[in-house]
Amino acid sequence: MFCGSCMRDNTLVSALRKLGHDALLIPTYTPIRTDEPDASERRVFFGGINVYLQQKSWFFRHTPRLLDRLLNFNRLLRWVSRFAVRTKYSDLGEMTVSMLRGSHGKQRKEVAKLTDWLANDLKPDVVILSNALLSGALPEVKRTLGVPILVTLQGDDIFLDALPERYRNPAIELIRQNDSAVDGYICTSCYYADYMSGYLGIDRAKMHVVHPGLNLAGHNGARTVRREPLTVGYFARISPEKGFHNLVDAFILMKKAGAGGVKLRASGWLGENHRAYFEEQRQKLAAAGLAADFEYVDSPTHDDKVRFLQSVDVLSVPTTYHEPKGLYVLEAWANGIPVVQPRHGSFPELIEASGGGLLVEPEAPPALAAGLQQLLADHDLRDRIGRAGAAAVRDRFTAAHMAKNTATLLERFVAQS
Repeated sequence: MFCGSCMRDNTLVSALRKLGHDALLIPTYTPIRTDEPDASERRVFFGGINVYLQQKSWFFRHTPRLLDRLLNFNRLLRWVSRFAVRTKYSDLGEMTVSMLRGSHGKQRKEVAKLTDWLANDLKPDVVILSNALLSGALPEVKRTLGVPILVTLQGDDIFLDALPERYRNPAIELIRQNDSAVDGYICTSCYYADYMSGYLGIDRAKMHVVHPGLNLAGHNGARTVRREPLTVGYFARISPEKGFHNLVDAFILMKKAGAGGVKLRASGWLGENHRAYFEEQRQKLAAAGLAADFEYVDSPTHDDKVRFLQSVDVLSVPTTYHEPKGLYVLEAWANGIPVVQPRHGSFPELIEASGGGLLVEPEAPPALAAGLQQLLADHDLRDRIGRAGAAAVRDRFTAAHMAKNTATLLERFVAQS
C-alpha cells in the first residue's frame, strides 16, 4: 500500500542527495511504494517472508544466505505483500516482541546480515531507523559500527496500541531497553515528541523535531476561487482510523441542513481489508438519498493525486487517532486547498503555524459539519485560508527545508562522536 512514512522517508532521502549528501534508503520487510520516483535500494533487509518463516520454524533460522536472498526477491515480496496487508496488527504481537529482542530473538540471523552489510559494505557516518519497532537490531549495530544512531518516530504508538496487552507491554519495555543504543530521536511534530517521550518513558531531551516537507514539483499552489458546485474532499487511506466515517456522517448532516449542491469526493488507498467498511459508508450515504452526491476516485499516481486535490474546495481527514505527521494536510495546502481537522495530534501545530485551516472538536460530526459549512459558505474566507496554507508549505514545509534541518541535526551528532 501507499505508506505515509515511506513517502516521507523517500522524499527526505531524495532531498538530502540534492544537498550533496550520500544518503541511502534501505527497505525493510518489503519494497516501498510511493507516487514519486523511488529512491530506495533494491536490496531488502528483514525481508517479510524470511522474518515470518524464522518466527514459525527452527529450520529457517539456519538456512544459508543464498536461500534467504531468493526469498527476498522484490517481485516475490511485492506479490506476498498483497496478502500481508490484510493482517491485523493485533496478530503480529509475538513476532514484534521477537524482532525487538534483536540478536536474542528468532530473527537474529537477519540482524547479523544487516550489521555485516553496514560495517563491511556501506560504512555509514550515521544510521537512522524509520521506526522504533526495528530497534532490536540497534545494540548490535551500535557495538559493531560505533556511529551515531537515530530513530524516527512517526506513528509507532498506533501499531503498539493495537497489540494485545500481553505483547504491548513487553514490546514497549524492549524499546526502552534498546534506547541505550540510540543517540537521539527524530519526531515529525512537537506534539509527537512530547507524547512519545511519555509513552515510551524516554528522556524528552533526546527528542528532536523535524517537520515533514513536500517535493512541490507538480503541485499547483494557490488557485482562483471555484464556484458551484462546491466539493468536500477526503484524501487518505480509506480506513476507520483515518475517520472516513466521521466525514460521511458530517456530510449527511450538512445536506440535511440544506447544503445545496455540495458534493463529497474521496480518494486514497483502499485495501481489501477495509472494503466492507467502505461499502458500509457508501450504503449510509445511499440510505440518506446522497448516493449521487458521492464519488470515490482512484489516484495511483502523483498526477492523479494533484488532479483530485484540484477538484475539491476543502479537505478533511478527521482521524480517530492522534496524527503525528499530516502529509495530506500539506498536500492540500500545496494546491491551495484549506482544511478542516480535529483538534488533536499534529493538526493544531500545523494549522496554528500556517492559518491554513479550521480546527473542530474531535469525533464530533456536527462540529465537523459546521466547520466545513463555514468555509464552503464564505468564498473570501476559503480563498484566504487556502492561500495561507500554500504560502506556509512554500516557506516552511518543503522537502528542502526538511532535508536541511535533518542534515544539520545529523552533522551535530557526527561532530560530537
